[in-house]
Amino acid sequence: MAVLKSVRNIGHAVIDSIWRIGYAAHFFALILLNSGSSLRRFRLTVKELYFTGVMSLIIILVAGLFVGIVLGLQGYEILKRYGSESALGSLVALSLLRELGPVLAALLFAGRAGSAMTAEIGLMKASEQLAAMDMMAVSPIARVVAPRFWAGVISMPILATIFSVMGVFGGFLVGVVYIGVDDGSFWSQMQGSVEFTHDVLNGVFKSFVFGVAVTVISVFEGFDAPPTAEGVSRATTRTVVQSSLVILLLDVVLTAFMFRGN
Repeated sequence: MAVLKSVRNIGHAVIDSIWRIGYAAHFFALILLNSGSSLRRFRLTVKELYFTGVMSLIIILVAGLFVGIVLGLQGYEILKRYGSESALGSLVALSLLRELGPVLAALLFAGRAGSAMTAEIGLMKASEQLAAMDMMAVSPIARVVAPRFWAGVISMPILATIFSVMGVFGGFLVGVVYIGVDDGSFWSQMQGSVEFTHDVLNGVFKSFVFGVAVTVISVFEGFDAPPTAEGVSRATTRTVVQSSLVILLLDVVLTAFMFRGN
């Protein structure tokens, strides 16, 4: 009996997971279908852009600067062993543009903006604001969900770019100002090694994909949250956990396709 119960529980869990994936895909399609009416009232998206993008700037700037400083310190110690200190600029820039910038910015975005979106939509559902919109023939997806989705998709690449720029600045402060690496070598090595199409655009594309994934998870979990305080709390936790795992999984897949020929 215990074995049958375990098998039954596993089956229920698998079926529930498949159902949620299908429901999330249907929900994503509804967001895209309702995006036209949402974008026509672009002030809603601008308002959410401020909430998701501008309000996340402080943590992105500070984290980017600190990551750049650490990269500069660690990179210099490694390169010094091989007499290649002048390549510090290349190391910092390529690490940030290809990998650390998009991934860390997306993780910070999920923790700050993604969880906030889930909590906000979940509380609107718990307080029956979404049901009231339905009764007034106002689509909650067009009015509430779609503006937040597009705000997240637009904000994420911009925030990742700012993160990388601040990281390069942090590496410059450590390498050139603090340690004493030659200024010209730092920038010339970086300029010679960084390719716009291969490095910069690939990093922007990564951050765009991360933005879509994190925002869809955030708004879906909020829209699907049970209308209770405990339900909203669990949905917020699921948003951060699922977003982090999806970011890392997508990073593996995208990196394998983008850089496998190099």
